[in-house]
Amino acid sequence: MTQHFKHIGLFGKHSHPGVSDTLHQLLRFLKARELAVTVETETASAMTRCDAPTCSREHLGSQCDVIIVVGGDGSLLNAARAITHQQIPVLGINRGRLGFLTDIRPNELENKVGEVLDGHYLEEKRFLLDGQVFRDDKLLAEGNALNDIVLYQGDVARMIEFELAINGEFVYSQRSDGLIISTPTGSTAYSLSGGGPILHPELDAVVLVPMFPHTLTSRPIVINGNDKIEIIIAADKETYPRLSFDGQQHVNLAPNDRIVISKFPKQLRLIHPKDYRYYETLRSKLHWGTKLLATHTE
Repeated sequence: MTQHFKHIGLFGKHSHPGVSDTLHQLLRFLKARELAVTVETETASAMTRCDAPTCSREHLGSQCDVIIVVGGDGSLLNAARAITHQQIPVLGINRGRLGFLTDIRPNELENKVGEVLDGHYLEEKRFLLDGQVFRDDKLLAEGNALNDIVLYQGDVARMIEFELAINGEFVYSQRSDGLIISTPTGSTAYSLSGGGPILHPELDAVVLVPMFPHTLTSRPIVINGNDKIEIIIAADKETYPRLSFDGQQHVNLAPNDRIVISKFPKQLRLIHPKDYRYYETLRSKLHWGTKLLATHTE
């Protein structure tokens, strides 16, 4: 059953030159429909003029019944991690480059957003990953990611040696530049660049993609989305890698640190216009062939 939205939250990429114009256009459109609007504080500061109430990113979800993100996929990732626990749906307007998640173009803003506000939309749920870092059995840091959690080199270009276990079972020890742990949502992001497969967003699966492994037999592995992943940084190597959550939160690691990754308990509610088609998005963003073969009948 679709929901008619009455209180709209706006979130935008602060540094993009076109975002402010789109936000102003969107604000005028929403006010013309006599809807309540609240703008995220930093987003409002980037606008030339904001005549709407503001609040912090962390409190935006508690005041609104839908969040509209103006920017690229990175902006939506940023917003998603802040509001997912409040189960507020998110709609994206693309002012970035690819836009796998932010799928409304600025020139169709009023038509597409209007359809969504009238209850004509598709909703899907995307799961996130939760990561915890332990040092000497004490929790050092934690975070969550809609796209991926990535183990990568620190300041020194040196291979990382680590061990991987899944559900308590040892899988392998590896020397490589790192490891990408990706959701289906993130399978079209960094994981894809590393040679990982594209996972349909409805799959309950996680892909592990080694980064430049020191053996030709290391390959991406697709595992169950409910599996528990454990990574231990080699204790006898003077390597100090880092861990990133969606490329936006970073943790410095040390030898013998233990990383535990599992599914985050709450999902992102992502909404699209009614005519959204996943494979059409892939064709468009990845520049796949668009020729449709004719069907011949005898």
